[in-house]
Amino acid sequence: MEGSTKKSNHFLVQGSILAAASIIVRLIGLLYRIPMTRILGDQGMGIYGSAYEVYNVALILSSYSLPLAVSKLVAARATKKEHRNAYRLFLCSMCFAIVVGLFATLIIFFGADFLAVLFYKDPYIALPLKVLAPTIFVFSIMGVLRGYYQGKSTMIPTSISQVLEQIVNAIVSVSAAYLLMINFSISDKVAAYGAAGGTLGTFVGAFVGMLFLFFVFILYKPTIKKQLKRDKTHNHETYSFLLKTLFITIVPVILSQIVYQISGLLDNTLFAHIMSTKQVTHFDQTIVKDVTEGQLYTRDIRATLFGIYSNKYRLLTNLPVAIASAFGAAIVPSIAAAKINDMEDVIRHKVHSAVKFNMIIAIPAAVGMGVLAAPIIKLLFPGTNVLLSANLLRLGSVAIVFFALSTVTNSVLQGINKLKIPVMNSAISLGIHVILLFFLLHFTNLSTYALVIGNVTFAMVVSLLNWFSVAKYLNYKQELIRTFLIPTISAGFMGLATYFGYQGILFISDSNLVATLASIVIAILVYFIFMVFMKGIDEDELQFLPKGYFIIRLLRKLHLL
Repeated sequence: MEGSTKKSNHFLVQGSILAAASIIVRLIGLLYRIPMTRILGDQGMGIYGSAYEVYNVALILSSYSLPLAVSKLVAARATKKEHRNAYRLFLCSMCFAIVVGLFATLIIFFGADFLAVLFYKDPYIALPLKVLAPTIFVFSIMGVLRGYYQGKSTMIPTSISQVLEQIVNAIVSVSAAYLLMINFSISDKVAAYGAAGGTLGTFVGAFVGMLFLFFVFILYKPTIKKQLKRDKTHNHETYSFLLKTLFITIVPVILSQIVYQISGLLDNTLFAHIMSTKQVTHFDQTIVKDVTEGQLYTRDIRATLFGIYSNKYRLLTNLPVAIASAFGAAIVPSIAAAKINDMEDVIRHKVHSAVKFNMIIAIPAAVGMGVLAAPIIKLLFPGTNVLLSANLLRLGSVAIVFFALSTVTNSVLQGINKLKIPVMNSAISLGIHVILLFFLLHFTNLSTYALVIGNVTFAMVVSLLNWFSVAKYLNYKQELIRTFLIPTISAGFMGLATYFGYQGILFISDSNLVATLASIVIAILVYFIFMVFMKGIDEDELQFLPKGYFIIRLLRKLHLL
């Protein structure tokens, strides 16, 4: 029984590897955004973020679904030792990625001017969008390679390529943004050129990541040849059948992701079109410089406000959600393999483990972000609009919990072949989201606060609908006390300790840096101690954490276990 549990929790180990890489990637992304924000300003970051919204939708349509779909299909064949079919599927996927990725790249490149005006009424967004366009083709190819490795139950190539990609991205983005801002400093489009420099880093980083994955493939090719020789199965699937299977699998995943991710594009579009007809509120006058009484929300003002929302609020709240995405990527091939073998109990155990681990991380992350909102903004983005950024983070930090839960449950439903369910759930939530956001923007003066409220409610509705769907199709009931209640209580005590710890250390040291870093350490220790004391996490679960056995030995010495 112990051996089967360890085997069934293999995805937690692989998910931890990918989660660690995702955290490193997000931290690098967070760190390089600091100099980027200083170089570009909130207006330039607004243009940068707006270009990314269109790019992300194109990426989802062309390649974002490929790693998940390919890993799911490859895992199903690898489980049955059908190595030849798995490799044929890889070849079909690569052909699909090249054709679709190239088509999407050409559409975005040549349609950038039209899309910038259509969605944002801002022609300046076209330039960074054109620079981003070739990245779609590169990511299409990377998606197939990553999906193939994940289907073979290893997250290491994906993890290393992600870190390598982000390091190159950070270096090139900051350097190119700086050089272009200097060279075009007298141009009216200086912010657009700076944003284009930032997006250049995305392309170069992705290209380096793709080269690394091809290098791994060359090293792995002899192993593939040996597997093909050992493959004695007689069920040789045709390329046309595999292409059809791939298409059938990809389409629902694309629809799910497009509905799930398009909310950001719709947010920006509604914000641009509705706010352009309204007068600047008194509060926003204090945020944006050189604004006169009764002035309409101009392109520059809208870009600045959306830059604060996307580059600070969403960037920071997405950091812990990366862990949920990593576990989601790891759990799909794992559940698909268990589904093939009709191992329903194993599937339920995997779902329980994935949800619990995510909530153990997401709940304290949401509380910590809310309590330390202003100190974190001051530390990372000094001299910028601290008040608005901190208020957005306080109001919307709870979205971390809902996005983490919805991401994992999406992956679970896809893993058990209920591919249409996440699409329908996300579509229902998106409909509610659009209506709510339109009302808040049109009939209130909430401005960017409306975007945060919409962001929270969208993730919340998806989470609830997915929750009911998982319970229905798996005959599954999530344990509540140790998964939600104890982490919430522990996070509550952690929040109090963090707040008073920060205030006390700030009073003594008079340094926001020292007080913030020290209070984060206090938060981690207090939360972990309460979780262990209240038995929110046990010894079997601790061993799957990084340095798990060291933590167990330490807790035994402290008589906490």
